[in-house]
Amino acid sequence: MTITLNVQGMTCNHCKMAVTNVLSELAGVQHVEVHLQEGTVNVEYDEAKVNVEQMKEAIEDQGYDVQ
Repeated sequence: MTITLNVQGMTCNHCKMAVTNVLSELAGVQHVEVHLQEGTVNVEYDEAKVNVEQMKEAIEDQGYDVQ
């Protein structure tokens, strides 16, 4: 399953790495692709192991807003 999340507040490479790392630590997340210009994050994941709410919480814990 792949989802695109709209994430506000990402402005630099540090932001990109923070979001990539926190999502990659979640069990079931297989691939993360951050697009700074668009403010989006594409996440490929196993829905049997992780859900969208868990991903949103992980990103918000880093200080970003998920729309």
